[in-house]
Amino acid sequence: MKLQPFADHLAVLRLCEQRHRVLSSNIANADTPHYKARDIDFAAALTHASLETPRLGRTNGRHLAGTSDGTPRAALGWRIPTQPSLDGNTVEPAVEQAAYAENAVRYRAALSFLDSSIRTLRYAIRGGE
Repeated sequence: MKLQPFADHLAVLRLCEQRHRVLSSNIANADTPHYKARDIDFAAALTHASLETPRLGRTNGRHLAGTSDGTPRAALGWRIPTQPSLDGNTVEPAVEQAAYAENAVRYRAALSFLDSSIRTLRYAIRGGE
């Protein structure tokens, strides 16, 4: 069951976490020969996540299993370098650091929106106390 307003923010947080791992791996392997940088197509992964039906809990063995666990699948692809290196490594530290910073901002924004949604619900439940 999809719980609005939390489901969309949780999907963004999960995608940001997956992208953090990919970008961190790229940065860590900046000097590894023949390492190919990867990245997640955030927009495609988020679109795919919004179309999926989250997995429903099974309370009886005769119930059918859901189609997804609610975790968005990352559209992982290879990053095309603007300046290829002689050793075959496609990691560009400046590009990776900029992508990492952008992803951190996106993660923080999703946390802020989630916090705002929780505060709004608390306010509604408490009746304005």
